[in-house]
Amino acid sequence: MTLRIAVGGIHTECSTSSPVFMQPEDFRVLRGRELLNADYFNFLNADDVDHLPLLHARAVPGGPVARHTYEAFKAEFLELLKASLPLDGLYLAMHGAMNVDGMDDAEGDWISAARAVVGPDMPIAASYDLHGNVTQKIIDQLDIFAGYRTAPHIDVRETMVRAWSMLIRTLTTGEKPGIAWAPVPVLLPGERTSTEDEPAKSLYAKLPDHDAAEGIWDANLMVGYVWADEPRGTACAVVTATDKAAAKAAAESIAQSYWQARQDFQFGPFTAPLEEVLELAEKAETKPVILADSGDNPTGGGVGDRADVLKALLARNFEGAVIGGITDRPAVEACFKAGAGSTLRLTIGGSLDPASPSVEVDAQVVSLDDPGSEPERQAVVKIAEVTVILAARRRPYHNIADFTRHGIDPATVRLLVVKSGYLSPELAPIANPNLMALTDGVINQDIERISNKRRQRPCYPFQKDFEFAAEARYSSRWIDRP
Repeated sequence: MTLRIAVGGIHTECSTSSPVFMQPEDFRVLRGRELLNADYFNFLNADDVDHLPLLHARAVPGGPVARHTYEAFKAEFLELLKASLPLDGLYLAMHGAMNVDGMDDAEGDWISAARAVVGPDMPIAASYDLHGNVTQKIIDQLDIFAGYRTAPHIDVRETMVRAWSMLIRTLTTGEKPGIAWAPVPVLLPGERTSTEDEPAKSLYAKLPDHDAAEGIWDANLMVGYVWADEPRGTACAVVTATDKAAAKAAAESIAQSYWQARQDFQFGPFTAPLEEVLELAEKAETKPVILADSGDNPTGGGVGDRADVLKALLARNFEGAVIGGITDRPAVEACFKAGAGSTLRLTIGGSLDPASPSVEVDAQVVSLDDPGSEPERQAVVKIAEVTVILAARRRPYHNIADFTRHGIDPATVRLLVVKSGYLSPELAPIANPNLMALTDGVINQDIERISNKRRQRPCYPFQKDFEFAAEARYSSRWIDRP
């Protein structure tokens, strides 16, 4: 028998402190066969399965998603889902930390709408980023859940395969899994919970042991997303299983272990205010020093248009720095108009968020990069002895190729500045050393000072003097199953 399985979803994370709402053009949208051909989804080639790709919308993290943008994507997805019926299963590739203007639980809304279309009997599997936020509404719609186990995320495809494989398992064996989850009133930034550092490293290393227990299919520890001031923000344990008692015990054990370790989480790299980090960079005799501008990191929801690090470098007359990069479409357009080799007066920074600092400088246009689409244009400029890559649209500079395409070898520069938190798997190995600056921005690492009006209370570290004992909850689908 050939199984009919539909695939789709929406994937981004959103800082509610950012005033820059995501629009349709901010998303890379895969439809139909192009979804199956994408790198993340190229495992969807199983025999005896009719793969039905619907829509998958993915965006670099940022501010809240504009309501009309979300509603349009959801409506298209649901129409495609209805047209694909009848189905045997549905796989949703999600992130979990999307915030939609005027909505508190966007993923809960999306998944519930999908459940309403496919009906109560069809298994639905979902994969999540470990920085996703989970709610009872979400859990009640699902049969299978798998979350990333690495941060930085190097197991994205592996996690998707885990979710997909469990869906195939239930459809081919008749085993019917359910989900138990245990919220933990802790919200910490990803930069303090990297799985490459303790205690997260050891906590995540224990998850496969839970997987191996009788009746357990998949165990997860979700860190949650701290820069969204919304009621659902929480860490949690989520377990997919066929044995309710085993699922409850595993979820509570994972949740309690995270609670007990809450005070042990620290930043992995050397971390300090910007001026202190720049002092170290100036004195360093090794290279490349890589400085992470943590408050403006686009992959965490930062706007990406702040020029405060550039301003500080110029004030110090720093020589040999490369900044990759600053989002400023007007500046990029001005560079293209002036042409390579020209010198012009530029205002850099603050092009998206009026609160972002800017600098007015004389810049020499070193090179122009036009891949054929104006939003994808980049310009490399030199200001005194600092080289800056300007981008027309929000994007990270986390891969070696982001620099080499402009003729810059990151390994040879004196100081490489990237808008990042923990460094990407490509940059971290060459950092000599890795320094993280506690900079301002909409994902400021000083989380106890960020807006905290709507989160559930108590929640560590916003409140510290309270007790907690993990208590697992089941999916209503599991409870109601005969």
